[in-house]
Amino acid sequence: MKCPCCGYQESKVVDSRSAQDGASIRRRRECLSCKKRFTTFEMIESVPVFVVKKNGARELFDRAKLLAGIMKATEKRPVNAEQIALEIEAEIQNALRQDIPTRDIGEMVMNKLREQDVVAYVRFASVYREFTDVDTFMKELHNLKSDNTEGIFY
Repeated sequence: MKCPCCGYQESKVVDSRSAQDGASIRRRRECLSCKKRFTTFEMIESVPVFVVKKNGARELFDRAKLLAGIMKATEKRPVNAEQIALEIEAEIQNALRQDIPTRDIGEMVMNKLREQDVVAYVRFASVYREFTDVDTFMKELHNLKSDNTEGIFY
């Protein structure tokens, strides 16, 4: 780290502390040449993730949009929508992909909801998969019921 006083390239870390609720690290440094002290902040550099829409348009990933969709499906259900959104965001960031199709995000949401609450899953799937009639809806319910090995339906 270059000293802001003399420009010398070498310094030593005197103290480190967590800052901004753990999102960064504050470091007190001392220049090895002039002995002046200065503060630096170290933060994780995140790569922007773009969501690729069905029509090919790209936009920055927005967790608020994801959360809004999950909250609509989980309204009045015993599901923590915020936790699901955080888990999916972490999966997306950990995938180290710059572009992710909305299809993949929708599948992630449906998998999480299917594990936690079938009603919320069906609500989300009905919008996501664009159920156009009762037959499509019933087919999905029958698939859920036949896939059920853990007693989700009572």
